[in-house]
This record gives sequence, C-alpha cells and structure tokens, in this order.
Amino acid sequence: MTNTFLIYGANGYTGELITRFAAERGLRPILAGRNEAKISELAGKYGFEYRIFSLDDTAKLDAALQEVDMVLHCAGPFSITSLPMVKACLRNKKHYTDITGEISVFETCAAMDKKAVEAGIMVMPGVGFDVVPSDCLARHLKDRLPSATHLSLAFYGMGRISHGTQATMTMNVGRGGAIRKDGQITPVPAAWKTREIDFGEGVTKTGVTIPWGDVSTAFHSTGIPNIEVFTVVPPSAVKMMKASRYLGWLLATGPVQKYLQSKIPPGGPSDAERKKGRTLMWGKVTDADGNSVESRQQGPEGYTLTALAALNIAEKILAGNFTPGYQTPAKAYGPDLILELEGVTRNNTTSLRPEQFLDKGL
Repeated sequence: MTNTFLIYGANGYTGELITRFAAERGLRPILAGRNEAKISELAGKYGFEYRIFSLDDTAKLDAALQEVDMVLHCAGPFSITSLPMVKACLRNKKHYTDITGEISVFETCAAMDKKAVEAGIMVMPGVGFDVVPSDCLARHLKDRLPSATHLSLAFYGMGRISHGTQATMTMNVGRGGAIRKDGQITPVPAAWKTREIDFGEGVTKTGVTIPWGDVSTAFHSTGIPNIEVFTVVPPSAVKMMKASRYLGWLLATGPVQKYLQSKIPPGGPSDAERKKGRTLMWGKVTDADGNSVESRQQGPEGYTLTALAALNIAEKILAGNFTPGYQTPAKAYGPDLILELEGVTRNNTTSLRPEQFLDKGL
C-alpha cells in the first residue's frame, strides 16, 4: 500500500479545490493532468509531487497508477475521459473514483462490476455533489419505507456553477431527459415534468426533471424501479430546455457547440460565494399501497460539498475500507455517509398511510 492517491485533472476548478482541501487535511496526493504549467504551479504551491500525461499515453498513465492506491478523477467531460481511466485502473488494480454526474458514465462503470471484483478494486463514480448527498437521501428513504416502488428526488443549489460544469451541460444540450421506469432508464423530453417542491425552511420552488445521475445510481442503491430527479432552474432555462426538444439537432452541431462553449465564463464561484451558498434537497418515496415518506436535507454549497465528500471517501479507501466491484456511495458506506460532512443535516416528515389522510381530513 502506497497510502496515497492520484488527482487527475487537478488544475480544473473542482480539482484545484479538492487539492487545496487535501492539503488542509494533511493528505499527500500526486497531482496529474495534461497542462504542465498549471499542474506544476499548483503542485509547487502545496509541496506535492506531480505527473504530466494525457489519457492516451498508456505507458505514463500506467506508471503513474503504480505509484498510488487509487485515482480521484476530476477531468471532464467524463463521458469522454472516464473510460480510459477506468480501464487503466482495472489493468493496474487500483481503485477508481470520480466526480461525474453523467448517467452514461455510471452505467458504463456498473457494467464493469465483474471485472472490478476480479481485480479486487472498487469502482465508484460520482463521489461529489452528484451523487453522494442524493444517493444517501435515496437510501435513507428506502430504509424508512422498504416497500417503496417510486422515488422522487430534488435539489436546489444556491450558488454559481463552474466552467467545467457548464461545458458538460452545454455539450449535452438537446439530448433530452431521462427517468427510470419499471427498472429501465427511459428517455423523456427535456423538462418533461414540473412540480412544486417544499424544501423546508420556508423555501418552496418549482422543480423540473433532469437526467441527473441518481436515475442510474439510486436504482443500484435502493432497488426502487421508478425514479425521477428534479432541480430548480430559472423560468428562462425551462423555456430553453423545452425549446431544445425541437432544436436539439441544431444545438448539437459543431459550429453551434463551438459558439456556445466560447461564451462560458472561466473559473467558478469564489471562496466568498461558496461560503454563502447552500444546497437544499428533498426526497419522497411511495409504495404500491399508497404509503409514503418524505425527508429533507441541507448542506454546504455544491463544490464545497464535492471536495469534502470526495476526500472523505478517499480517506476511507486508503484506510482499507472498500468493497470490490462497482459501488455507489450509499451502497458501500450507508445512508449516513453524508452526515459525516460538516454542515449537513437531515430531517424527516411524518409518514402517513392512505387511510390516515382521511382520518386527518387532509
């Protein structure tokens, strides 16, 4: 055991934040990426070692992995970059984690479960804001109502998003939405459904369905066959999402993508913005008899939560606390994993059976 890990894509907004938090926790990761100027500068700032290579340089990639126990992959878009890194981790028998939110990446990793078990490694994509808090909330709800057949999740992030997140969202514009229906991931139109969501603390917002990672992962964590995920976006964004149903083909073309990507501002939220930001989550499960329970969760701003969650899981893996194969955060570490992070709280609403609605006149 080398008792260290590789942060690939350390010079990106989230990768740099994770690097800073790692230094504050006394961890000693090796930083890596393609941009030598930025990676070397970041490594020098914290006194870390670094390696420079692209993911198609198999020799350098394998050599770097032989120096560590696990990878925290932070270089998106993960639909492009994840697979070569996962294959390298399987080849070198090193644990794989990343901060993706893309359904296709989760499903690709899930299909490698057998290979991961044979290699004795854990493959856990989504160790950041997507999907640690929502995955834990889903598992918590399932434990409250084991007979649940339907799961709805929603989140409201009060804060600015980074260049990398916007770039991935822009790349996927026009691809529509997704839900899980009867156990299968099912395409639906963009902004397929809206609903009013009470996040607690006097905050009620209109949520719209999005193809969030839990459409994939929550099924593995809970076994619930019907899953929808909502988020809160401005009304103008909802209109754009609905328009993409008809203009998606145009938005996906090279020239339009190049233009849209060029308009994305660099960087991400400042420290002050992150400190002021918060994330609110809501979830509800129901079963075939109409029984239901709801829970709410509050936590730090999304990028702060990503760094805290990713490093918490990295420390567990480095300490030998892992389960070989494809895993989700809540499946491997339980629904209270999220409560290990500073600033996260969760509360439940009263469970009501159908006949109790009549008794209470609700």
